[in-house]
Amino acid sequence: PERDFEKSRRKQFVSRIATGDYDCIIMSHSQFEKIPISAERKERMLNEQIDEISYAIDEMKERNGERWTVKQMESQKKKLEEQLKSLSDESRKDDLITFEELGVDSIMVDEAHNFKNLAIFSKMNNVSGISSSGAKKSTDMQLKCQYLSEINDGRGIVFATGTPISNTMCEMYVMQLYLQKAALEEMGIYHFDSWAANFGEVTTALELTVEGSGFRFKSRFNKFTNLPELMNIFREVADVQTADMLD
Repeated sequence: PERDFEKSRRKQFVSRIATGDYDCIIMSHSQFEKIPISAERKERMLNEQIDEISYAIDEMKERNGERWTVKQMESQKKKLEEQLKSLSDESRKDDLITFEELGVDSIMVDEAHNFKNLAIFSKMNNVSGISSSGAKKSTDMQLKCQYLSEINDGRGIVFATGTPISNTMCEMYVMQLYLQKAALEEMGIYHFDSWAANFGEVTTALELTVEGSGFRFKSRFNKFTNLPELMNIFREVADVQTADMLD
């Protein structure tokens, strides 16, 4: 019940999850987010993302010689640190038993498209369709999925959604990051820019300005490449149901 996650009863409810022998526990997205992941895992994720950004910068320098200043690097790092700090907001999550201590070995997430707004760090600037800002609940879900993937050898996570991709191509990458991060890494894809280089393309076209008073060139990340290969990888974790299959 929703009242179990009222501040006065939350610790008791989470303790029951940890000590009880349950086959399944059903809760809302907001309740799930209030169960904290360990600080150690948050710190590890922060360091991994900083390493990924550093790798992407080095790769870009080696490929085309473009220069990234220390200031730009620190800006990316600061965003990660701020995100980590907000996830550690004790006033929002209290001092509860951590998610890892609950004994949960699998999750099934309905309406999983609510977690598509995950921060993506890219060296591509001024390109529509790529956002470096993300929702805290999405980062929280990513951390919990990583933990479950580790203890289950890549299994134990089920997402259900009718709109896995609806707004941008980046949402495909986000879904793969949740569900098959290890598979991407086996292909040598450790960050978004590497994924984009394999499966996407930036197009530039003349578009009407917002004011409607003229035209300007606009770059968008909006074209798939190597789509059959990408779908083969995605179908390793996706059970796609079309409208005619549901009749």
